[in-house]
Amino acid sequence: MKQTTILGHSTLQVNRIGLGCMGMSEFYGSFDEMESINTLHKAIDLGVNFFDTADMYGWGANERLLGKAFKDRLDDVIIATKFAVMRGANGEFLGLNGKPEYIRQACDQSLQNLGVESIDLYFMHRQDRKVEIEEIVGTMSDLVKLGKVKHIGLCEVDAETLRRAHAVHPITALQTEYSLWSREPEQEIFDVCKELGITFVAYSPLGRGFLTGAIKSRADLETNDWRLTLPRFTDEAIKENLKFVEVIDKIAKGKQVSKAQVALAWVLSQNDEIITIPGTRKIHRLEENLGAFQLELSKTDLDIIQKSMPSATIGNRY
Repeated sequence: MKQTTILGHSTLQVNRIGLGCMGMSEFYGSFDEMESINTLHKAIDLGVNFFDTADMYGWGANERLLGKAFKDRLDDVIIATKFAVMRGANGEFLGLNGKPEYIRQACDQSLQNLGVESIDLYFMHRQDRKVEIEEIVGTMSDLVKLGKVKHIGLCEVDAETLRRAHAVHPITALQTEYSLWSREPEQEIFDVCKELGITFVAYSPLGRGFLTGAIKSRADLETNDWRLTLPRFTDEAIKENLKFVEVIDKIAKGKQVSKAQVALAWVLSQNDEIITIPGTRKIHRLEENLGAFQLELSKTDLDIIQKSMPSATIGNRY
């Protein structure tokens, strides 16, 4: 399996399994800074060079964590961060902002948090519907001209919005949720990305941990875990959605690999240019995820997965 690819409209060569860093600062229960830093360093040692964060993860704490961890290793990493989701002083969510002055402010704050002179890949996290995409991307383009940002990307937009954005400034990457239980991008987005030369970045490729089989009921999650608020993690939804895990488990047992490796290998096998960013705070999980590169799913395997998977996922993503 191809392990690296060039990121969209850039010269950046990235490992196709990157690292999503969100859970190191918030959302998925308790976390430990030293453990996270050790995992980030180990990731570099194992060849991972693409790290994904956002200004809203821990309302700045996640960017600062990466800044601290990568202070002496910036030449070894490609960092993607995001703007648009506003948080208050106590972490409260204040909605989306795509106004030019806000984008400029957010970029300057991210540069400071990360301790870098230029952001490798700057994503619009979600679109503020009060601002046209052309204006948002125009402002992002200005940041490229100023040298504050090297390349720009978008998250969770539809095909038409992606085309409109790309007409203003080359979009290097599109980040959207994609996994065996979230397959919406297959309908249109993949084709547009291919046509325009945009790298597709799959987040939550393990279904926020669900597809690994680690979550069999709500009791498996800590009380402050954000997943408890999501429709796919109600008792009823978990019970039904475990049918996805059963199919993955059957393939995994047959190949003597882990369920996580099957789920990741499936995403990577959809085309040679997809990058995926499973999140983890633990070194053994990181090593397990990277083992997906050694797993070749045959056409027969892919056909079995396609035919055996439930036709629908119970519960919306959010």
